[in-house]
Amino acid sequence: MTEELELILSQLTQPDNAVIQQATVQLKQAFKDPAIIPALCAVMSGSQKPQIRQSAAVMLRLRVKKHWKKINPNDRESLKTVVLQAFMQETEHTVQHSLSQLCAMMVKHETPDRWPDLLQLLNQATKSSNPHDRQVGLLLLNKVMESNPEPFKPHYCQLLQLFTVVLQDLQNPTALYYCILTLTAITAYTGTEEMNLMRSIIPHLIVALKHLIKADQSQASEAMEVFNELMESEVSIIVPHIADIVRLCLEVGSDTTLNDSVRVKALSCIAFLIKLKSKTVLKQKLLTPILQAIFPILIAAPPPGEQDPEDQEDDSGDGADNDNPKHCSAQIIDTMALHMPPEKLFQQLMPMTQTCLASENPYERKGGLMCLAVLAEGCADHIRTKMLSSVLQTVCQSLSDSNQVVRSASLFALGQFSEHLQPEVSKYCAELMPLLLGYLSSLNQAKVGHVTKAFYALENFMENLGADIEPYLPTLMETMLSALNNAESLKIKELAVSAIGAIANAAKELLVPYFPPVIESLKGFLTTTSEEMRSLQTQSLDTLSVLARAIGKDVFSPLAAECVRLGLNLTDTIDDPDLRRCTYSLYSAVSTVSPDCLTPHLPAITTIMLLALKSNEGITAHVEEDKTFVLLDDDDDDDDNDVEVKDSVEFLEDESDTDLHDVAGFSVENAYIDEKEDACDALGEIAFSTGAAFQPFLESSFQQVYEMRDFPHEDVRRAAFGAMGQFCRAQHLVWKEIPTEANHQALLKLLDVVLPCFVESVRTEHERQVVMGILETMNNVMKSCKEEAFKNPARLKEISHVIRDVLKKKTVCQDGGGDEADDEEQQAEYDAMLQEFAGEGIPLVASSVPADKFSPFLNDLLPLLMNKTKSSCTVADRSFSVGTIGEILQALVTAPGGAGVAGRLSNRLLPVLVAGARDSDAEVRNNSVFGLGCLAQAAGPICVTDYPMMLSVFSSMLTKESDLRVIDNLCGALCRMIHSNVDAVPLEQVVPALVGRLPLKEDMDENKTVYSCLAMLYTHSPALVLGLMKPIVAASSQVLGNGKVDQETQSMLALLMRDFAQQHSAAFQAAVSSLPGEQQAALSAALS
Repeated sequence: MTEELELILSQLTQPDNAVIQQATVQLKQAFKDPAIIPALCAVMSGSQKPQIRQSAAVMLRLRVKKHWKKINPNDRESLKTVVLQAFMQETEHTVQHSLSQLCAMMVKHETPDRWPDLLQLLNQATKSSNPHDRQVGLLLLNKVMESNPEPFKPHYCQLLQLFTVVLQDLQNPTALYYCILTLTAITAYTGTEEMNLMRSIIPHLIVALKHLIKADQSQASEAMEVFNELMESEVSIIVPHIADIVRLCLEVGSDTTLNDSVRVKALSCIAFLIKLKSKTVLKQKLLTPILQAIFPILIAAPPPGEQDPEDQEDDSGDGADNDNPKHCSAQIIDTMALHMPPEKLFQQLMPMTQTCLASENPYERKGGLMCLAVLAEGCADHIRTKMLSSVLQTVCQSLSDSNQVVRSASLFALGQFSEHLQPEVSKYCAELMPLLLGYLSSLNQAKVGHVTKAFYALENFMENLGADIEPYLPTLMETMLSALNNAESLKIKELAVSAIGAIANAAKELLVPYFPPVIESLKGFLTTTSEEMRSLQTQSLDTLSVLARAIGKDVFSPLAAECVRLGLNLTDTIDDPDLRRCTYSLYSAVSTVSPDCLTPHLPAITTIMLLALKSNEGITAHVEEDKTFVLLDDDDDDDDNDVEVKDSVEFLEDESDTDLHDVAGFSVENAYIDEKEDACDALGEIAFSTGAAFQPFLESSFQQVYEMRDFPHEDVRRAAFGAMGQFCRAQHLVWKEIPTEANHQALLKLLDVVLPCFVESVRTEHERQVVMGILETMNNVMKSCKEEAFKNPARLKEISHVIRDVLKKKTVCQDGGGDEADDEEQQAEYDAMLQEFAGEGIPLVASSVPADKFSPFLNDLLPLLMNKTKSSCTVADRSFSVGTIGEILQALVTAPGGAGVAGRLSNRLLPVLVAGARDSDAEVRNNSVFGLGCLAQAAGPICVTDYPMMLSVFSSMLTKESDLRVIDNLCGALCRMIHSNVDAVPLEQVVPALVGRLPLKEDMDENKTVYSCLAMLYTHSPALVLGLMKPIVAASSQVLGNGKVDQETQSMLALLMRDFAQQHSAAFQAAVSSLPGEQQAALSAALS
């Protein structure tokens, strides 16, 4: 059979399809014969042709993978002997590679101790005096270890001793390469007993990498992954060596004689280190050396006659080309901004940035702008509160720089500022909009690449303007509609469609007059099937989703059904993950406007989305294998029921569910990641919007989304957690509408799975953004489900403790459990933001459970909040902490037993809130005043003794305060005090002062508090109120009919006015007639 098999295998390598097909049929036949295993062994070790030997090894590997148990025991034993003999006598590297993978697959089934010959061979070869044998031994070791790190644990110490020797064999780079790859493979599995050996290896590792870089840069680039593994799995091993690792990475990253991929790898190791261990980097004083090394890379001019990738005309603007050193340097600064305290970073960084911005060299100016741009996300608060006008001035000046490279960078910076520095940046509308509109006026002559950047800045800026966009609307929409109809370039049309979405987000119903022509254009784009229209169609779907949410139900509802059909038609005819993803967002948007239109299509829509979540499409496993055998995977099963044939066909497909350990890594195309993320988001929102109609699909959707909580990509995990929360809220809504026992049990069952999963993931998840998402979702679930979320007796403790752990920085993503003393006051803004998400949960718990039950947990949590009220803390921290204390007190107003708990807390909280009311920052004062009012309301009679002191604080504030929102909250707080203990307040002095501050200017929510208090006073002290009728009527005329004030407040106020009109008509008429005409009209409209 051996010769016959060799012939078949050689035919498979012929360039002739007919020959290949015939050989395939013969091969399938041959696989039915049990003698195939010894025959393949004979070919693998005896054929003269390397390609045939390799084919036999690959076939055996696939056979072993699927059918080890079916191979008869004698054949298994002889295979174990033959493969090792073949390996040692083989001279061709590619064949050795395939043989080592066959061994690795066999070790999966036969643990190392059941294959002593393998261990012996590895031991001999890796210690051989012949350099070539050592290389080959290390290759085999590497493949076997990479696929089965765990069974070898007993041998780790011995292996690490071997590595220490091999890493010093600097003349043998291939041996170094396989040695470092093997070290990378076992790092995650090492334990305490290997610690000291691992530590002592690192200096040798650094030297070995330097030599490997000289010998083979692409191998060195792959080997540097060892640093990332070491950082992730056992940081304490590398802490003593961090300075040396940083030095090596900076040397490599700065060396312009090396190729980009190895420089990029070195620089990305530094970014990764900063992300995981920013405190250590600061503590070891590495910030300055890192900045001094990366700045020259960031501001380097490209070689003469060339441009940076992002300045090239064909740049698509999606930043896909991140693999150059300049990008990595910007990314390092971006990572610093996200993970370091801004004060420490800016002290070092700003002098360097300012020098660049003032330079004559355009690439240095560009570098300075890039640096400002990437700081905006992580250090938003610092820039907004301390330096906004100066950085905006710099950017505005650069928008008219003589050099286009600089102008492009300033557009990018402005786009970043617009996205991250809200709401302050929008106040510069009058200065910025004319500059941006100037860019659009030359749309058709300009270069598309540059226009793309102008649109990016314009969109991000417009999106947040709200009604302030109105004066610019005619010019904007004329430009965009003209581009949709006339532009030659599809890219310009796509940019215009996207901009219309941004305009709609700001303009809302102001866009209605322009709606018909926009919809006509979008429909036109969405009904063609030509390939080059694809990204324009994707963008059109996105904008359609925005319009659905922004333009108002009345205008959009008539189109809803047609939009759903458009989406389904597109995904039926075109197989494109980006297009599918945008249809999910469209269905999601439609569900918020007219859920009924979606109901008939739910079976189709949920099926498509669940398939997207299940699919492995776009996930490429890097199996180091030549793919000849995929040719065998035609589906003819000869139509007989012979299982073995079926198996052989299966065996011959190197199937896609490659086992994780066979794989050198995964890469997932971004489009498929985005599709999974958007499918989770959409399923969650659609479930919530369609309520009972979604019930038949809830369980299957939940199960599939729940599977995604461990997905390798963080955005998908975050979306999956978000959807799980939405499913809980959806089920709660259904139970409220249809209060059956079955619906109630379904809700409790869901909460019992989801909430423990949230709590566990907050503790163990590595990515801070995902944890923020989980906390936000958990807060929404508590807000919706209230006491149902706490029906399980264990839940209160679990949730309170996880909030406490985040506030104490004890979770994995906070670099928790480290031994480093933390200087409390300074931390990265995103670290503070994470704690804010946790803190926001406290008032939600307080309003969901009886106060006495929550009290012991609240006593643990309050000191953590009060720590952040010190004057040395940042404004953001002070504002957050007093704001949260206020919300907790507000929750205690309605919680059973809340008065007693609030009363017991008042002595601790009063001094904090009174100090806050005197803070230099208006938001802190505002939140403190709100908190004092809520304390009076929650504690009731218990805190009457504190009224004189509180009233004196408020009265001195009323005379001095200039911030409108604080004044509104002072009115609200006084009303809470009156409501709570009317007899403890000197009404004759307080009420006229209060009425004199009406109507409220900024905080419309406080109208409810104020006018319900006036209505109560009208029955309690009518004479006092009637004496103030004129100012009360004047204020009311601006509240009635005001869209920003809720209906309940308006109805209550209308009742009061009607009573004035009926009972005291003369005084009322006099008050009305002194008003301006339009206010009189507003009053009479509201009262009729």
